Amino acid sequence: MVTATLDSTFAALADPTRRAILARLAKGEATVNELVAPFKLSQPAISKHLKVLEKAGLITRGRDAQKRPCRIAAEPLAEANGWLEDYRKIWDTNFDRLDNLLDELKPKKP
Repeated sequence: MVTATLDSTFAALADPTRRAILARLAKGEATVNELVAPFKLSQPAISKHLKVLEKAGLITRGRDAQKRPCRIAAEPLAEANGWLEDYRKIWDTNFDRLDNLLDELKPKKP
């Protein structure tokens, strides 16, 4: 169900640390230890954030010998973007109407 997916996506994105992790993963896959480095958090704390992101479908974890690299998963973000896009269209229409009204209210040049 799209609503449940959106709920878990937005809940996961509500935390700034998780958004920062996703921003890092947008540059390429990384191990947990590589993700811990830029934060002042413990490895278990980062792992908890990763579990939330994984449960929301925003990341996947692979297996590479002893490493479990994390990768960003685009599908839930694309769904969230699609949902937001509908509202952007509404705002664009409203701004266009406001622009037209302001143009009509401008004094006419003689």
